[in-house]
Amino acid sequence: MSPADLSSALLAVVAPIVRQRPGGEDLLLTPDDIILERPKNRDHGDWSTNIAMKLAKRVGMNPRELAQGIADEAAKIDGIALVEIAGPGFINLRLDAATAGQLAHTIVTAGAAFGTNDSRVGENINLEFVSANPTGPIHLGGTRWAAVGDSLARLLQASGAQVTREYYFNDHGAQIDRFARSLVASYLGEPTPEDGYGGEYISDIKDRVVAAYDGDLSALSPEALQEAFRHEGVELMFADIKTSLHEFGVDFDVYFHENELHETGAVERAIQRLKDAGHMFEQDGALWLRSTDFGDDKDRVVIKSDGNPAYISGDIAYYLNKRERGFNRCIIMLGADHHGYVQRLMAMTAAFGDEPYVNHQILIGQMVNLVRNGEAVRMSKRAGTVVTLEDLVEIVGVDAARYALVRSSTDSNLDIDLDQLQKRTNDNPVFYVQYAHARTHNVARNAADSGVDRSVFAPETLTHETEAALLGALQEFPRVVSYAAESREPHRVARYLEEVAGLYHRWYDNCRVTPQGNDPIEPVHHTRLWLNDAAGQVLRNGLTLLGVSAPERM
Repeated sequence: MSPADLSSALLAVVAPIVRQRPGGEDLLLTPDDIILERPKNRDHGDWSTNIAMKLAKRVGMNPRELAQGIADEAAKIDGIALVEIAGPGFINLRLDAATAGQLAHTIVTAGAAFGTNDSRVGENINLEFVSANPTGPIHLGGTRWAAVGDSLARLLQASGAQVTREYYFNDHGAQIDRFARSLVASYLGEPTPEDGYGGEYISDIKDRVVAAYDGDLSALSPEALQEAFRHEGVELMFADIKTSLHEFGVDFDVYFHENELHETGAVERAIQRLKDAGHMFEQDGALWLRSTDFGDDKDRVVIKSDGNPAYISGDIAYYLNKRERGFNRCIIMLGADHHGYVQRLMAMTAAFGDEPYVNHQILIGQMVNLVRNGEAVRMSKRAGTVVTLEDLVEIVGVDAARYALVRSSTDSNLDIDLDQLQKRTNDNPVFYVQYAHARTHNVARNAADSGVDRSVFAPETLTHETEAALLGALQEFPRVVSYAAESREPHRVARYLEEVAGLYHRWYDNCRVTPQGNDPIEPVHHTRLWLNDAAGQVLRNGLTLLGVSAPERM
């Protein structure tokens, strides 16, 4: 019995009881009103609900009295073994073994589809992440967003949303000019400009531009030389970024060039839209967005007094472009240094007539630090000043890197212990989860060798306490996926998988799938194989959502 099935069954009990009470005649309840939670202490049952406490005042009853009435009827529901009242009116329910065990069959039959849900159906989401400037390799902050963003996209898709992964390619502005000047300085044998970029990659890109350029670079004027290195250098750097991301398991559906906004008149059209809505004004020779009308702390210059567009002009045009492409949800992932942008972007959203934090959402991620031997790793040989995606992957591999970056909330700074991630022990969380998955396959192989298959399914035999605990956790997977998508928190899946892995290891230590010695094969052995394979399926599905492999042997 799934949580949804149990909620529906309880609703059929609760609704008649409340309708018989004054104030309850017109109370319209749905299964969503029957909130089920897992008790922290499994001795209290499989599920708990506070529905009696929520409704008691509405129908003029003592919560425990109402809870008792519900419990008396709930005890008659097929599949419920025990109902108890706790505290001020909590209702604790325990399912019988056959009902709880049926989940193993459900999971194995559903396969890769188990965990998917329709909670985000109808949402057409543009998810923009990484969007690192093509002026150098991706640093750790961008790497964190690559792992988290791709996992979030998978979660949203698993919850029924249409998702477009988008990379905003900044090929316009001062940083690109500094990048080009750095390449030119390397070509001329001059020191890196004071505001330029250093590291071996600059020399590498310079050499590749020289090799690829069709003509005589030495014959170019200083302006033409910088433009040549800008154009060719940006293309080469971005190609390297794409390759690094692809090898990290992250690919984008759209690479949107910032220059397109300025070259196609998109900025002017967006500004005109806001003018027509009465949200723009002129002052001191500049054009302003009256963003204070929408909660911003000050109005924002959109076109400066010299006629050049301010930075926010691109944001305005880009957001409108996304909405005109049909996206009803626009999510952007930005680094901690962009925290001050949120308020102005939400004001801009409201100025277009959209709902802030609904049509437009900004996620802010905190810094990432690498630690080795208890000390911070600060320098990259290739980038010179920062540690890069390639550095992390070279040390620990793609799986460990992605898992480590995803398993913590992006709201907090993250210290990644490289020594821990290189261990093949339970102290390494990705190893712990992957080993549990590999163990399920090893159990299945041994079962096949012993003649145990899935030809029999007798869920009533799954009576051991570790089986009840494991089944209880497996049942939570669809809700974990749905909530992680809703809250934009992929780390919840990682922490859940670690819980499942722990429960699986404990079950493995207590319950045999294959008979011992010359003991006969019994229905419980066949049924435990179903449970074993169900656990493997959930671990595999969860790791897939995180973009991490699920090895069958370790």
